[in-house]
Amino acid sequence: MYAVIQTGGKQYKVAQGDIHRIEKIPAEVGASVDFNNVLLVASGDNLKIGGPLVDGGKVTATVETQGRDKKVKIIKFKRRKHHRKQMGHRQYYTDVKITGIMADGIEPPPEPVKATPPDSEAETDVKITGIMADGIEPPPEPVKATPPDSEAETVAENKKTETKADNTEVTQHGT
Repeated sequence: MYAVIQTGGKQYKVAQGDIHRIEKIPAEVGASVDFNNVLLVASGDNLKIGGPLVDGGKVTATVETQGRDKKVKIIKFKRRKHHRKQMGHRQYYTDVKITGIMADGIEPPPEPVKATPPDSEAETDVKITGIMADGIEPPPEPVKATPPDSEAETVAENKKTETKADNTEVTQHGT
């Protein structure tokens, strides 16, 4: 369910739970605010357009924060006239959180039903193992390297023997 409201000379499309930054309104933080300038209300396929306002349309919100926006710098400059003017402006704003949307003839959507967790006694432990598709082999088990048992085996692994064309052997030690 959503609505289009008008406030501060602007129009906003709002839905329940949304937070919007609007022009400053005189309200304390945490106070509830009603917007009566509702231009459109929609819930699923049910759409109600006002002419210009929706009859019985009302959007409620709570004020989250009041503050000032970032500074906007204004610079006016005319070349060769020795004229430069700098100004700045910080706009006030209000952040509101939409809590409800109401209109005549439009029902709010039902609240979603939360699923309850299953009973601990009814839970079953299911372990899935070895499911293979047709023609796909399982990955091979990784082979663990075992350290050599003696120093003699280590020396034997480090020696490399090459045979030359004249059938003489050359032995390398180390790397």
